[in-house]
Amino acid sequence: MTELQLAPVDRLIRKAGAERVSDEAVKVLANILEDLARQITEAAVQYARHAKRKTITADDIKLAARAMNLG
Repeated sequence: MTELQLAPVDRLIRKAGAERVSDEAVKVLANILEDLARQITEAAVQYARHAKRKTITADDIKLAARAMNLG
């Protein structure tokens, strides 16, 4: 079970051009997005710890995403 709300994920798919979306497709994408967010966040936590900070910054998130070739 994903923690992400499914309605926004459905909207993302429709904004990408899909006319119809199965419930299962929405659930699968939500799970993938949640896993990706977890991976990025774990890397960002490590960047903050390396900098001896407890606060995760936007730069930590951006750096983690770039390191994963996502941004």
